Amino acid sequence: SLDESDRYVLTYQVDGPNVVFLGEADLHDPQYDDLVVSEVFVDLHIDQLLLSEETCVPVVNVHVYPSASLEDSFQTDKDIIYTATLIVIFGFTCLVFVLYDYSVGRRQRTVMDRVVNQDRIVSDVFPTAIRDRLYENQAKNAMNGNHIAGDDGPLDLDDTFYGRSNATGSAPLADLFPSVTVVFADLVGFTAWSSAREPHHVFILLETIYGAFDKLAYRHGVFKVETVGDCYVAAAGLPDPADDHAVVACRFARDCLKKMKDATLKLEISLGPDTSDLDLRTGIHSGQVTAGVLRGQRSRFQLFGDTVNTAARMESGGEPSRIQISQVTADLLEEAGLSSWMIPRNTKVFVKGKGEMQTYWVRRSKRLINPKEANQKAGMGTLDEEAETEGSSERSEDDNNEIEGMNKTERLVEYNVEVLASLLEQIVDSRGGVVNQIQILSNAEKKIGMGGRTVLEEFTPVIPLRRFDAEELERRQRATTVSIGEEAKYQLRNFIFTISGMYPENAFHNFEHASHVTAS
Repeated sequence: SLDESDRYVLTYQVDGPNVVFLGEADLHDPQYDDLVVSEVFVDLHIDQLLLSEETCVPVVNVHVYPSASLEDSFQTDKDIIYTATLIVIFGFTCLVFVLYDYSVGRRQRTVMDRVVNQDRIVSDVFPTAIRDRLYENQAKNAMNGNHIAGDDGPLDLDDTFYGRSNATGSAPLADLFPSVTVVFADLVGFTAWSSAREPHHVFILLETIYGAFDKLAYRHGVFKVETVGDCYVAAAGLPDPADDHAVVACRFARDCLKKMKDATLKLEISLGPDTSDLDLRTGIHSGQVTAGVLRGQRSRFQLFGDTVNTAARMESGGEPSRIQISQVTADLLEEAGLSSWMIPRNTKVFVKGKGEMQTYWVRRSKRLINPKEANQKAGMGTLDEEAETEGSSERSEDDNNEIEGMNKTERLVEYNVEVLASLLEQIVDSRGGVVNQIQILSNAEKKIGMGGRTVLEEFTPVIPLRRFDAEELERRQRATTVSIGEEAKYQLRNFIFTISGMYPENAFHNFEHASHVTAS
């Protein structure tokens, strides 16, 4: 057909190789006009001026429009699906990296904590120089391919410390120290005391005393070797040599003796009677020792030699609350100008393998005075008039029994108050399920003392007893929130103090003996 421009228009639908004639008109969808693609299909290129007016020169133009069906074929949700899939994959990858980073960081922190803990343990067991040598040996074995696989970690301490490094041919870690001072300090009376105490009480005592000794050792530069039972072993002059090792050891021993007395007096309130009766017997000897790491199970830094044995004999042959030193140590003190620190023992001591030896006591004055202070007080090498002698070296009984204004009887009273208050708190807790307890007691008190009754008739059961429940008992033992109050403790303290004054001064029947019965 002819359109408005005298053009003959035909409309076809092209679908791949298939062509469908739609009609003689422009039937395309107008909404796609902006997407038209036009091309001249046939053009003879003849000048119209050369032809007559009646002659027609044909020109065929092709206009291509998209259709709705074409658009539908290209519109799909796959791009959204692909995008969502990529986002999910990206998010999952990020999550994996975050989790991996967290797990790696956590593992690294765990490894570092383990390294720090191992280093702390090794530092507590071995001197710093020995510890560094242990690490060096471990590194050398690893570089030489002699490292034996052990537990997963940054450093297999078992390989180095527990003897398996012997397979690598490494030499033992041992040194000769020509001049050191060894200190043995034994708890006197501990065996009998611990046999009447609960295990956790025993360890409370040992941790308190040995912990105080450890702090003193660190302060004085003394190396703690080990604790053998109730004996504390330390050494001055190793692993770092020191010229004044004998002086340092004596100062350390004297401070340990004072700390021991203070600690036992304070612990008597919580650990019961006889705790303050525990004492410290100390022996000191100087000489050469062989020290090193004895590899095998439970490896430790240990000392060997005659000096160690003699120091042990100085301790075993000593007396409670006294510090006994050998002639060698005394000579070192005298060379340091500190002869005023010691007094010779009246009798010689028989030492196994050595025979009789002259030993000395270290004075237990309020503080050991160095030569400059001695010069200012009483001339060269002497202590002031307050320095004790062998006959007057023991403290008075009142001084031994008092600490912070509390004597022995008062400490025993406090101990009994703590024990009985704990039992009363358990009783109060066990009555938690009984209702109207105050009213029951009030009604019962009104009936007591009525005339016409005997004394036995006045006793009336007024406290209801509950059935035994093991689970409830365990719960109450774990509970720590129940308290009888300070007023009740004040009344209980006065009551016990009054009873303590009623006991006679009898060696076999006194308030201290009664406190022993309470402790048992």
